[in-house]
Amino acid sequence: MLNSSLIHPQILAALAAAGHGSTVLIADANYAHSTGTRPGAPIVHLNLSPGTVTVDQVLTAIVATAPVERATVMAPDDGSASPVQQRYADLIGSAVPIDVAVRADFKAACRGEDLALTVATGDDRYYTNVLLTIGAVIPRKHVVAATTD
Repeated sequence: MLNSSLIHPQILAALAAAGHGSTVLIADANYAHSTGTRPGAPIVHLNLSPGTVTVDQVLTAIVATAPVERATVMAPDDGSASPVQQRYADLIGSAVPIDVAVRADFKAACRGEDLALTVATGDDRYYTNVLLTIGAVIPRKHVVAATTD
């Protein structure tokens, strides 16, 4: 058993295997989960019912577990502002830049070789997809224990 906010085995395994620069797509219910992602990348289906589980919930759990260095959201087709950019900035933290990409560019990034995982949610809000770029883990200081004779 884990003492963490994220306990889903497949998500944990994919995050543990992802390295610096790998990407994780948290997709809303409208995203083409099987055709809009890199072939062979694992997909975790958390889309239980419309509105459940949300992108916000998955994002919160992943950010608490893995370092995130950048995020990308999809721009609405009408050119309006992203409806989730500020909300995700609040959840991720102000130190992480959030890019906005038009649909074609966003989907191209999700089909890229760096995609390590897709989490399909039941979030029924439009344009709530977020592509996270995994950051580097801060090195721990290695302390050599002194021996006593």
